[in-house]
Amino acid sequence: MLTEKKFNLIIVLGIFAFSLIGYVINEPYFITLATKIVILGIAGCALNLILGFGGMVSFGHAMFFGVGSYVAAISAFHSMNGESIDLIFFDFNGSSQMLFNWFLAVIFSMFFALVVGSISIRTSGVYFIMITLAFAQMTYYFSVGWTKYGGEDGLSTYVRNDLFSINTMLPLNFFIICFACLCVVGFILNWVINSNFGNFLKGCKENEEKMISLGLNPYTLKLTAFVISGAITGLAGALYVDLNRFVSPTSLSWQTSGELIVLVILGGSARLFGPLLGAIVFILLEQFLGEVTENWQFWLGVILVLIVLYFPKGVSGLFIKD
Repeated sequence: MLTEKKFNLIIVLGIFAFSLIGYVINEPYFITLATKIVILGIAGCALNLILGFGGMVSFGHAMFFGVGSYVAAISAFHSMNGESIDLIFFDFNGSSQMLFNWFLAVIFSMFFALVVGSISIRTSGVYFIMITLAFAQMTYYFSVGWTKYGGEDGLSTYVRNDLFSINTMLPLNFFIICFACLCVVGFILNWVINSNFGNFLKGCKENEEKMISLGLNPYTLKLTAFVISGAITGLAGALYVDLNRFVSPTSLSWQTSGELIVLVILGGSARLFGPLLGAIVFILLEQFLGEVTENWQFWLGVILVLIVLYFPKGVSGLFIKD
């Protein structure tokens, strides 16, 4: 059995090694798979902050993933076609710079998380689940009807955004960019989880009344965690747009929210990089089962049920000693 720190290191190095193998054998598809795992892992780890450590089961996190995706895509789209966006006080011509589009994605996702969280956190249990789902569905149907940016057909950006002088169209270069984002996000989440704030958040999950008796405000703690989670999920959405060079309302759908929850359950909740392992298992199952049968989602569901019944701590529970 491994300590969680060693487990995290092995998982991260394993993904990096997998991408290098793809580069050495000239198989860019392997690098693309590793990149997708990293991006979904970032989104899963963000959700895990509120689900695994805060006990808040959000079924609407696709909203922040989609908002980050659309903000980055729209900015890149306007930069590409030269058409400005009228923002009442000034015109915005878009940007092809990754850092700037990440910043926009994070800011907009934080704003949406603040609005949604300020309302939904006043509830709990199934009511919290349904309110977050309702907000996500509202943004989904808005994007479907947003014909200016493709509506249900989605929006293509054709090329990836720029980052300094790096050729982001090369699969390995873009993987390294996403991998660096994963490391930064992991550092931030590890600091948050192990800080006093993180301990209080975990305390709210276990016994909210006790936290109140200690003079803490669970609402503020949960809302702060919700906003942090939304911001990181928005960043993952922006990276996902550059990976595919395309965004569609699917990124805002309840299926995407469900997939993020599956990552947390598969890998193990309340583990820093449990969802990253969940992303590995999910992508590998998708590739393997997809080649065997068209109904691969059914067998994924069977596997998920078995994991919940017999491995409540997820796949990571097989390797990590408590």
